[in-house]
Amino acid sequence: MDEGLLRRLAPQVTAVLVGRGADFATAEDAVQEALLEATQRWSDDPPRDPRGWLVTVAWRRFLDAARSETARRRREERVAEEPPPGPAASDDDTLALYVLCAHPALTPASAVALTLRAVGGLTTRQVAEAYLVPESTMAQRISRAKATVAREGLDRRAPGDVATVLRVLYLVFNEGHAGDVDLAEEAIRLTRQLAGLVDHPEVHGLLALMLLHHARRAARTRADSSLVPLAEQDRSRWDTDLVAEGVDLLQAALARDRLGPMQAQAAVAALHADAPSAEETDWVQVVEWYDELLALGEDPVARLARAVAVGEADGPRAGLRALAEVDPAVPRWTAASAHLHERSGDIERAATLYAEAAALATSTAERDHLTRQAARLRSPG
Repeated sequence: MDEGLLRRLAPQVTAVLVGRGADFATAEDAVQEALLEATQRWSDDPPRDPRGWLVTVAWRRFLDAARSETARRRREERVAEEPPPGPAASDDDTLALYVLCAHPALTPASAVALTLRAVGGLTTRQVAEAYLVPESTMAQRISRAKATVAREGLDRRAPGDVATVLRVLYLVFNEGHAGDVDLAEEAIRLTRQLAGLVDHPEVHGLLALMLLHHARRAARTRADSSLVPLAEQDRSRWDTDLVAEGVDLLQAALARDRLGPMQAQAAVAALHADAPSAEETDWVQVVEWYDELLALGEDPVARLARAVAVGEADGPRAGLRALAEVDPAVPRWTAASAHLHERSGDIERAATLYAEAAALATSTAERDHLTRQAARLRSPG
């Protein structure tokens, strides 16, 4: 059974049903039932046309659901009179599905979950495992998301835009991985698919950003799962093929002279990837790219990262002055302050801040790393 094929076909089949007038929630449920039947039957007798088979089965499941609801009989009659849908979805249909799942009425968490199931073709169980929550909890979240989309309306021309879709995909990427689903790789797969549907420099900028970050993945943790800061990473373990692909995508996007936030962030990542060592990083250019990013719109997280870059380019005192302009409530502000105080020579203050940052950390690995940093500074000698 080729699970990858099923996941690639799922959004196309859902788009066919929605394009034929099916409501999104029922169509998505029908596709999930068809996928389940495929996993049970294809291992013994795979069809010649997998996509056509899924469309046929999902369409029948949708009609069954439509007939069971008295309140929707008018729609059932209209749908039943339609000729059977063809096996393929157009690019516009698939793109519309991305946009629907990134509906602005949804919370970020709900948009991510719905995207993974409807566009990514994952089962509810797989999404739940990736987020380390019970399957029943994730099922409720997805159900509420579909109800919200249905309630807010399904005008495919209006519910969201590409920028919203990109934010959702980047959220998926930043979740990392757990269970049997690698969300970082899933996000890259979906963004590659989107890049084939939309000729937009920001889509390619996001793909470049993901690839450049993903290239460093093997070097980010030690054998005991402890974090390795960027400055201490073994750069020989970085994936040079992913770096090269990311840089090529970024350069092509920047050449179109339509700068957006994803491209600016990718440019920062490319400068890190290009440096043979942390000491040789072009920090002045890093600061300049953060300035470009902030010129596109205020971003507290980017302003925090800029303060750290200023500390590298112009010295820790300059970094602390830049950090003073950032709201201390921004995530990792305390950790950044600890780093800059340590570099300025204020060891006692830095140790205290590292301990405070550890208490605020949202992951075990980050908390352990910051705790070790505090202990290191407090150790005699």
